[in-house]
Amino acid sequence: MAKNRRSFFERLTGSVSVDDEYGFDEPQHSGISSQGAVLPSVEEESLEGELAVDVYQTPTHIIIKAMIAGVRPEDLDVAITRDMVTIKGKRERHTEGGGSDYFFQELYWGAFARTIVLPQEVEIEGAEATEKHGLLNIKLPKVDKGRQTKLKIKSS
Repeated sequence: MAKNRRSFFERLTGSVSVDDEYGFDEPQHSGISSQGAVLPSVEEESLEGELAVDVYQTPTHIIIKAMIAGVRPEDLDVAITRDMVTIKGKRERHTEGGGSDYFFQELYWGAFARTIVLPQEVEIEGAEATEKHGLLNIKLPKVDKGRQTKLKIKSS
């Protein structure tokens, strides 16, 4: 029987169809893929959540917004470079009931992080971060590459 032809996306990315490569009838509990690669176990994977963000621009700034409700400012770390912002924090769990007392447990508790590659360079010195009602606002002034200044020439 002839093998199905790979899709354009599969050829472009070098990927394979899940149906072809990983049979659903073969559970893989050994930690080794069909190609012999070692798969990470649950213990090895990072238990850090990813922070959801909105990123948009105005004519002069790049704005990042993130919901950080329940996080104290001292538990939040925002690192900025000219082309990247990393937000890390930790949301502490407040236990008010036992595990069997819950009907639903959908809120995320624990460490989280998010790195955002900026679409344009920013001035680090002019960056501002504010929090109001659990919403973090980071305002980053864009580098004005068109700005010019006159340089005075000194004679010696």
